[in-house]
Amino acid sequence: MKKIVAFGASSSKKSINKILANFAAKQIEDAEVNLLDLNDFEMPIYSVDYENEFGIPKQAYKFKNTLSSADGIIISFAEHNGAYTAAFKNIFDWISRVEKIVWFNKPMFLIATSDGARGAITVLKMAHDRISKGGQLDIPSFSLPNFSQNFDPKIGIIDKKMKIEFNSFIKSFSKNL
Repeated sequence: MKKIVAFGASSSKKSINKILANFAAKQIEDAEVNLLDLNDFEMPIYSVDYENEFGIPKQAYKFKNTLSSADGIIISFAEHNGAYTAAFKNIFDWISRVEKIVWFNKPMFLIATSDGARGAITVLKMAHDRISKGGQLDIPSFSLPNFSQNFDPKIGIIDKKMKIEFNSFIKSFSKNL
């Protein structure tokens, strides 16, 4: 059984990106899904001064250990002002201090959604460019625009063309597990 770690890169308790990440992870056959909530990894805002005085928070190590135990990682990005959410960026900063290879070169699937027509595509491109840099595997990515119109909690992605595209990326991600 494959272990998938999935999370919405948002601190919202009702995160549509967490819903989408969970949906994506559940599309992997014979997988055990560990759905993370970034609120469980709250840490001080990263600064070198804080790190020098207090060290790296235990929550950063806990997050890294969770990633290390996975066979694959799915992240669904929320977009705040065209960039990562502060919650994700802070965790990313801290875990990069634990170990230089942040994502352990694990297979990843990067997705994003919003209720807007662009589907958080700006942050998804930013994340894909950064995370895939120097990586050994091709990292599929997918954006779902207009979440409330294009997603149903019981059936998933409603639009047929988007569903076909999404399924092809899930297949690509699954191949690497």
